[in-house]
Amino acid sequence: MPAPRSTVRRGLAAVAALPLLALAATACGYGSQAKDDDAKANVSAKGKKLSSDTVKIGYFPNLTHATALVGVQEGTIQKELGGTKVESTTFNAGPSEIEALNAGSIDIGFIGPSPSINAYTKSQGKGLRIISGSASGGVKLVVNPDRIKTLDDLKGKKIATPQLGNTQDVAFLNWISEKGWNVDAQSGKGDVSVVRSDNKVTPDAYRSGDLDGAWVPEPTASKLVSEGAKVLLDETDLWPDKKFVITNIIVSQKFLSEHPDVVEAVLKGSVATNKWINANPEKAKASANKALETLSGKPLPQEILDPAWESIEITDDPLAQTLKTQAGYSVKSGLLKDPNLQGIYDLGPLNKILKAEGLPEVADAGLGVK
Repeated sequence: MPAPRSTVRRGLAAVAALPLLALAATACGYGSQAKDDDAKANVSAKGKKLSSDTVKIGYFPNLTHATALVGVQEGTIQKELGGTKVESTTFNAGPSEIEALNAGSIDIGFIGPSPSINAYTKSQGKGLRIISGSASGGVKLVVNPDRIKTLDDLKGKKIATPQLGNTQDVAFLNWISEKGWNVDAQSGKGDVSVVRSDNKVTPDAYRSGDLDGAWVPEPTASKLVSEGAKVLLDETDLWPDKKFVITNIIVSQKFLSEHPDVVEAVLKGSVATNKWINANPEKAKASANKALETLSGKPLPQEILDPAWESIEITDDPLAQTLKTQAGYSVKSGLLKDPNLQGIYDLGPLNKILKAEGLPEVADAGLGVK
């Protein structure tokens, strides 16, 4: 039985206006460069160091990476590491985070399913492991209501996704296929024009009339809504139990092999952070956005922050079956040859922690290490 997910509650009362990213971030999107972010939590002078002096963690300045944002901001991850210091780096691009992981510039990363699948496949199963879930949901199809009234009206229209082959792009291509429409995956041309547009420029393109809509993660979806767009479809409605992985936690196999104690400590911090987010949703929203303000220097208006936060669910469960399904979508669209994902998950450390917390263990959909 899967572990109960921590949920960012719907219909929360408004809190003091706090920031979010400069809308450049995507849930699994691409198109920007990394920047260093000094972890704020102090290392306890009395804290015992683990097998490594530091652990380098990468994530996106995005609400779908709330576990990392809050975990670093509140010090819940650092607390579990004692004298081993957290060094964090933020990315706006899946490929750049994967490159950093492969180069050893980061050890652990928060990232979406498509980059995880692609990286694991390219390394022939030697690069990374997925060791936990982090978030579900937070993706919407938003459209210009003057041009598009129903889902059938998308035919012949220009709809943005963050990047060719990213998680939202793959989901939209699959949805188009299931409608019986034809689109060339590489060019985006066909019955619907799929326009690959970095999330930081999509709102401007929509405002200028160059786009009719977008299949995008939060907060870009709510940003577009604030400018007059309408939510036509929430991707959660397409999934069983309204759950699908949007962010999971990965680790380089080298670091996992050499520093299993550090990995376990980070996971303990992640589980503790998710528990705190669920128990304190208003405080967690404020904490995440305080972190995002520091990273971006620009606050997110309340009318964007609230609906974006409501649509994201925080979870320890990697929702492995949905990653398996997403991999199938990539194969179906022609963007990926049938991948061998056996061993992409190592949920042993996470399940050990969950069991100690009295929580049900999570499943790997048959894709775990042997």
